[in-house]
Amino acid sequence: MSNFKKWLETIRIGWSMVTAYRLNFFLLIIGPALVFYFIKVSLWSAVYTDKDMLINGYSLPQMLHYHAWALIVVLMAQSSNGVNLGEDIRFGRMSKYLIYPFNFWEFHTASFISFQTIQFVIAIFTLALLCFSDLVSLPSFSNLMIAFAYTSLVGIFWFSVQYTTGLLAFWLEETWTMRVMFQLLVNFLSGSIIPISFFPAWAQNYLQYTPFPSLTYTPINLFMGQMQGLHQGLITITISIVAMFFINTYIWRRGLRLFTAAGM
Repeated sequence: MSNFKKWLETIRIGWSMVTAYRLNFFLLIIGPALVFYFIKVSLWSAVYTDKDMLINGYSLPQMLHYHAWALIVVLMAQSSNGVNLGEDIRFGRMSKYLIYPFNFWEFHTASFISFQTIQFVIAIFTLALLCFSDLVSLPSFSNLMIAFAYTSLVGIFWFSVQYTTGLLAFWLEETWTMRVMFQLLVNFLSGSIIPISFFPAWAQNYLQYTPFPSLTYTPINLFMGQMQGLHQGLITITISIVAMFFINTYIWRRGLRLFTAAGM
């Protein structure tokens, strides 16, 4: 029970840190929708020079519908970046977690849960604006709940990958380049920038054996009411999360042998 209270308190502190500056929090809420309207809508409206134009089977409303759901998926699943985790190791701040009763992974996992709940609220607010603007249409309630649940799993996988990146601070002075490289790779190969159906057939065949489509393309299709990729996506994400758990455990144990608390 006492450990549960520690988790709740850490989550509460995470909320307080994000909402401490009201203007910043307000911009955090309305920012994604504004960026989507001023960049994505303008960009694709310029690409589609004719209202009846089709690009690989997508009309302008269908393309905007796809990218609107892509925004929701990114907000819910791909916002964790592991910056503080890597800094805790590099600056020696993780020493306190070695003696505190609330250890390193518990603190950062609780912080992730705290941040994810806020991101969920932002995603719901953004979705409401997109629905009001008639840029998205909601699937059935059951399909919507399945899509939300699946996207939450993607968020756990994304956190586990960012956790791995942060642990590399045991060996690297800076880990931000690794995060940026992985982010760019995921954005392109997961269908966040363009639908995977736009890729050459050979690329689509190779990608189906990787986790990348399951990170963005599959949840987007689920939100659009297409359930055919659900089972494969669930298997891929579940195996990936389990694999990342063992990888992170191994890296932590190896890195801990090298840790000297430099800078404390």
